[in-house]
Amino acid sequence: MKDRDSHIGKIVRLGGGIADIRFEGALPAISNRLVTLTDPEIVIEVAGLPGKGLARGLVMNPSSDLRIGLAVRDTGSPIDVPVGEAVLGRMFNLFGETIDDGPPLADLPRRPILRAPVPLSERRVEGGVFETGIKAIDLLSPLEQGGKAGLFGGAGVGKTVLITEMIHNMVAEYDGVSLFCGIGERSREAEELYRVMGEAGVMDNTVMMFGQMNESPGVRFRVGHAALTMAEYFRDDLRRNVLVLIDNIFRFVQAGSEVSGLLGRIPSRVGYQPTLGTELADLEERICSTDRGTMTSIQAVYVPADDFTDPAATHTFAHLSASIVLSRKKASEGLYPAIDPLRSYSRMLTPVTVSPRHYRIARAVRTTLAEYEDLKDIIAMLGFEELSEHDRATVRQARQLERFLTQPFFSTEAMTGNPGRFVTLEETLESCEQILSGKFTDRDEGDFYMIGSITDLAAQAEAPDAA
Repeated sequence: MKDRDSHIGKIVRLGGGIADIRFEGALPAISNRLVTLTDPEIVIEVAGLPGKGLARGLVMNPSSDLRIGLAVRDTGSPIDVPVGEAVLGRMFNLFGETIDDGPPLADLPRRPILRAPVPLSERRVEGGVFETGIKAIDLLSPLEQGGKAGLFGGAGVGKTVLITEMIHNMVAEYDGVSLFCGIGERSREAEELYRVMGEAGVMDNTVMMFGQMNESPGVRFRVGHAALTMAEYFRDDLRRNVLVLIDNIFRFVQAGSEVSGLLGRIPSRVGYQPTLGTELADLEERICSTDRGTMTSIQAVYVPADDFTDPAATHTFAHLSASIVLSRKKASEGLYPAIDPLRSYSRMLTPVTVSPRHYRIARAVRTTLAEYEDLKDIIAMLGFEELSEHDRATVRQARQLERFLTQPFFSTEAMTGNPGRFVTLEETLESCEQILSGKFTDRDEGDFYMIGSITDLAAQAEAPDAA
């Protein structure tokens, strides 16, 4: 009884989602899970040891039962989640509880959400291209099998739509397990995504985990770690390839900033927590491939006020093998997906990793679009007719390419009435090669808007005849 009492403490202070607990015996370790002796339990994660006999923790699921004097028990371990094949097809919260109205999961092994990353000696670089069926990405910013890709953009430029389209295109064809982690997600988006994936028939190989926008900052800060614990089980124990989709990494950083403020730490640049780089690396470095299996990640990253020098964006850039930048200007022109081809980057786009033909065409497309960007000021001041014949041909090709790189999405069919298109890399290369050759100088640039491959132009030409 004495030993049991040594693990029991009492809350002596509460404020702003932080609880101070006094223990008479040994203090709990940092990151340990404390639970109140109430039903249901209130979970507190130890975040600091501010004084003799005191533990300071983050209240993860506050309720009206929380009060000073409440007894709290140290479980002796961090928050844990269930692992195993039985989690496939289910939706979870941070504590590993199902939130999809399905039957509860019992007798599954559990693992702590905080785990060390794989040592460098055990990591493996896959090196292959991960095809998405989205023209602008596969051509100019190809994703790496076993790498990390980021979708960067401000509010309302299409990050979530793009990641939803990737789920539709890739999860159905993906030979492995898919895990979607919603950090600071709106509950509406979570429910919609769950329903869409169920209708698409891909939930059997998918796990979903959410720390929603209305939950405490501690939950939003830890839900990414919980999702990666499940992903690591599939990679390391079951030796399966894993696709991890995260929406939104900025919400993880934001939650860390809230936690830092609650704990009284002095803020750093632009008000972010001084530990921003370390906290982001703790999460990102767990996403890697080994000899047992690959782990590929696609992450949406909100950019505050479209400022790409914001510390949250710059720290995230450093961890990625591909950065896909979404442009508000492109979105305002109706060019969806609103990918900026001149600011997006992938380390895969080299002659060593992609085919020489792919590299040559991608370079030619980027060069043509860059020349058009330089000519825009001259066109605005003097007009298109004042350009040389060579420059006019460049502008025509660039405008055709800009519109060709738009694409109807499966995830927006209900809103646009335009059927979605999956375009293979070979179709994209062939189409761009024909546009660059000058074959379509007589075609209006609008003909290239929201089509799949270049063969759709022939279908457009035949349509009036058929009518």
